[in-house]
Amino acid sequence: MTTIDPLGGVVLAGGYSTRFGEDDKAVAELAGTPMIKRVVDRLATATDDVVINCREDQVDAVREALADCDASIRIATDPVPDRGPLAGIRVGLETVDREYAAVVACDMPFVDPALFELLYDRARGRDGALVQLEDEWYQTTQAVYRTDAMARACAEALEDGDGRILAALEDLDYAVVDEDDLEDIADETFESIDTQEALREAETRLEE
Repeated sequence: MTTIDPLGGVVLAGGYSTRFGEDDKAVAELAGTPMIKRVVDRLATATDDVVINCREDQVDAVREALADCDASIRIATDPVPDRGPLAGIRVGLETVDREYAAVVACDMPFVDPALFELLYDRARGRDGALVQLEDEWYQTTQAVYRTDAMARACAEALEDGDGRILAALEDLDYAVVDEDDLEDIADETFESIDTQEALREAETRLEE
């Protein structure tokens, strides 16, 4: 019988979220619950070790927002603040103690844990797996990556001055999952709450 290693998890929370306004969207409350807690609670059902990547000045607020979480949580701060999601992925993956890790942005509170199970199944034996939607957009911040390979690729891309996540993926072997494979995944899994208006709309739906 083959033993499958547990999946690690990384939540990206280090951006300054300028579109959201002065408040930090990571700890903003969505219907009474901090957005990052909603993400962590969902991610923790598919992983056994969650790393939060954030800036040093966010640590206290993030810890407070996650105080009631049951998941095992560690925080990995950015050595240089706000270098973008590629740098955050690198820092988070370098902290994870698993061969593979699910990566998700902190502003995706409706993420479906079943998606990570699907992506992990497709990623095994390769460097990762991510979804490509019909508009050819890759969901790079809701994906599964082999930790060592992707962290190294992120470092190389950053050294070359290219901050795109797709730049790190160029030399990696990853599986692509298309929309036809997502029949059992919640439609709102990729919804991003990155403005105050989006937050209000999501709250209205949750309160209905």
